[in-house]
Amino acid sequence: SNDAWFGDSIAPPQHLQIARMRARELARPIARATNTGITALIDARGRVATQVAPFSVTTLRGHIVPQRGLTPFARYGEAPVIALCLVLCGVAWRRRGS
Repeated sequence: SNDAWFGDSIAPPQHLQIARMRARELARPIARATNTGITALIDARGRVATQVAPFSVTTLRGHIVPQRGLTPFARYGEAPVIALCLVLCGVAWRRRGS
C-alpha cells in the first residue's frame, strides 16, 4: 500500500485498523506491506503480531499460517443485513398504513 499521500496523519494507523478488522471478519491472516505507512503482520483474529513504524526502512519477517473454511461474513457478505433492513422497512410500512 502507498500511504505517502497521507504523510504524518491519522490515516496510516486507521488503515492498519481497517486491515485488522478485515482479517478478523474473514478469519485470515494479513501481511500488510507499505512504503511509508505501517507495515504489519496480522493474525486471523485481527491481532498485530509484529509491525514496523511508519517511514522506517527495514525488513519485517514473520510467519503466516494458512486458514481453511469460510466465516459467515465471507460466505454471505452483507446479504443478511440487507434482508433485515428490508424486513424492518416492510414492518414499518405496514404499521404506518394501519
